Amino acid sequence: MTPDVIQVRTFPGYILVAQFATGEWRRFDMRGLLHYPAFAALRDEALFRCAHVRNGAVTWTDEIDLSPDTLYLRGDAVEEVEP
Repeated sequence: MTPDVIQVRTFPGYILVAQFATGEWRRFDMRGLLHYPAFAALRDEALFRCAHVRNGAVTWTDEIDLSPDTLYLRGDAVEEVEP
């Protein structure tokens, strides 16, 4: 079972860095998803920067979220994340 996301940070270039309940951090490039209708609104960088954690997933609005499975399995492990 994939652990829940407990913290998320956004970076320029549509990059997410998420911390999981295990303490691990994963970096995920959202650019590959922005052409899908479900994520198209996130091309607005102001909205993209509003990412937050809700129920273990990264969420932007009531209609846009990203599962912890996607972030964990497709993200790249990172050692440290600058504040």
